[in-house]
Amino acid sequence: MSTVQESSTKRGRSITYIISAVLLIVLATIGLFTFRAANETARAAEKADQLIANIEATGATAPSRDQIIRVFGDDGGAMCADPNSSLSQALALGQLTNGSGGPGTRPVIAESLAVQGQLMVIEVYCPEELAGFQEFVDSLTTTDTGDQ
Repeated sequence: MSTVQESSTKRGRSITYIISAVLLIVLATIGLFTFRAANETARAAEKADQLIANIEATGATAPSRDQIIRVFGDDGGAMCADPNSSLSQALALGQLTNGSGGPGTRPVIAESLAVQGQLMVIEVYCPEELAGFQEFVDSLTTTDTGDQ
């Protein structure tokens, strides 16, 4: 039998230990974020199921659960990022037009279902904003002429 003599230097071993420690910290951090993401996914799925139930209660067809989770996450995404601000309301009004571009764009009396979806999302994902948004919706002139 032959004995192999140690050929690494103290500096080389120190570098190996430092790299190992850094990798361990990185892997622990990734594990922590993965755990939090799984928790948020469960919350997002719960809220998506509630939104689907609300939509189907009106007789409409709801998007798939995965689509709702991707769009709204667990906090409502852009829909709940201050829906009662002037900019958000202006964007909502900009969608209630005749569909023409440029100087031909005109406001229309929109179908009430056009804003009912927004109300349902706000009710599920950010209920603290619902009262203010409901006032905005109540100020709109809408019609119920479409199929429901």
